[in-house]
Amino acid sequence: MTSPLRFDDTTYQSATTTVDGVAVTYRYFTGLTYVAQPVDDIQKLNVFVPEAYFNGQHVNGYNRVSAPIFMPNTVGGYMPGPRDYPRNSQPFSRGETILKALKQGYVVVSAGVRGRTQTNFQGEYIGKAPAFIVDMKAAVRYVKFNAGRLPGDPDKIITNGTSAGGATSALMGASGNADFFDTPLLALGAAPATDDVFAVSAYCPIHNLEHADAAYEWEFSGIYQWHRQKIRVVNNRRICTPVHGKLTPAERRLSPILKADFSGYLNELHLTDDIGRPLTLTPEGNGSFKDVIIAQLRQSAQEALTAGVDVTKYAGVTVVAGQVTDLNWDRYLRSITRMKGVPAFDTLDLSSPEADLFGSRLVAAKHFTPFAQDHTAVTSQLADADLVAAIDPLTYLLKPQSHIAQHWRIRHGAADRDTSFAIPMILATKLKNNGKDVDFTFPWATPHSGDYDLPELFSWIDNLCQPR
Repeated sequence: MTSPLRFDDTTYQSATTTVDGVAVTYRYFTGLTYVAQPVDDIQKLNVFVPEAYFNGQHVNGYNRVSAPIFMPNTVGGYMPGPRDYPRNSQPFSRGETILKALKQGYVVVSAGVRGRTQTNFQGEYIGKAPAFIVDMKAAVRYVKFNAGRLPGDPDKIITNGTSAGGATSALMGASGNADFFDTPLLALGAAPATDDVFAVSAYCPIHNLEHADAAYEWEFSGIYQWHRQKIRVVNNRRICTPVHGKLTPAERRLSPILKADFSGYLNELHLTDDIGRPLTLTPEGNGSFKDVIIAQLRQSAQEALTAGVDVTKYAGVTVVAGQVTDLNWDRYLRSITRMKGVPAFDTLDLSSPEADLFGSRLVAAKHFTPFAQDHTAVTSQLADADLVAAIDPLTYLLKPQSHIAQHWRIRHGAADRDTSFAIPMILATKLKNNGKDVDFTFPWATPHSGDYDLPELFSWIDNLCQPR
């Protein structure tokens, strides 16, 4: 009996488009259900393959068997992440990324995954955590189950995402084959295969949520004004309106408490730099961990300055004779400005996307930190600690319980205020300490965004995957 999850390469459409002046012809297979027992129509994926691979030809040194399988997601704010396609007009789309990846010779698989707002016909929530990562794992299992049928090398899967999608990509890389997800995967009828991946591309991943509030106050404590954008979608276009405000007296009282918590957490991680020296913080929040972040920001500023960028538009950056000689932490942070209130993620009124993520089948939102539960402004429940840990990539780096990807590329903009610089730095450092190959930078003047350096990303992938 033929499995309903078998990939059929005879049912497809073809298209030709011009990408950076080059004609790219590809086949696409759309609307493929990647689990045997889906609970929502979003649980389908699209596959895109260079036409050359069906004619015995090569693209960029790859063929039908050796091509990397690039798996970008469209998750943002832990909302539903629909499967993507070229020329998609929706604001979440990375359709251009798909086309550029095809030009590079990659097989592209775009899977739709559930998100925190979704309900079924009975009004029950079906997309709360861990649904987003369960669906991504099921999609990877579908790809591996179809090894030899679906073009590309299933041992060379690279995930990619931005913000919550970056966290999804990172979690895929950290939690390969973790037992925690076996039961929900079985309930969906996921393909009998593994879900570990080869490499991770993560842009500004919003992760480590249990400690993100403390990290945010470690960075922005003492800055009382916040500046952010209110986003509306009109006619498939995002319209951003600036919104400004100040921390309330209650928020000002809570900020130093959270800040004080961060140093203890950081020191318990036992991080070290590239030559084995401990990275730590004093109770006041200073120390070698902070110094290494400042050094990386300064290096990023130097690279931008060398490329002809005026880096002094941000306060705190000192340039002498073509060299960035100093980056004053406090002045620089005031220059890029604070974005969020206190707590930044586990908001006391349960209004944040992250609190909404941790709701359950019948409960819209829950706190996910004991701190927020203790200070809550509304009647609330505390999410299960095992669930909170299960969707944190750090969990798998601190205690062996999964197959962790060997190769990582992490980008967090030097002007990104959505989460603390400490959060991606912890992830990158712990990965290095665990012997993983990590490419991590703070790109200068870059806000919360992704896919802004695709040539560099693809060069990184080719260096890992092209036949030697």
